[in-house]
Amino acid sequence: MSDDTITRMSLDEIRRQKGQSDWERVEREAEQDAAPADDPAFDEPEWDFARAIFVEAGGLNLDDLPEAKKPISLRVDRDVLDFFKRQGKGYQTRMNAVLRAYMEAVEKKG
Repeated sequence: MSDDTITRMSLDEIRRQKGQSDWERVEREAEQDAAPADDPAFDEPEWDFARAIFVEAGGLNLDDLPEAKKPISLRVDRDVLDFFKRQGKGYQTRMNAVLRAYMEAVEKKG
């Protein structure tokens, strides 16, 4: 930190500096009109419509909402984690679904 140099400049001095933006490239890409869906870095969110809640006009009863997920630290066998990760994106959601199915089966048995 002690090797850093701090330079003070007025707003006018900053405005007189040559920018480093490649505006020609920006204009070329804007002309191509690439939609976000065409961008490989743009990921569609995963929606779980099986648990979707229909909201009628008049509002939403917050008591009807499922509980928010709680972040935890969970130790699992490496091969189990690798199995879920090999399935692709959303592996934590699938792990949660397996745990939920087990929980509901046990509760159903009583």
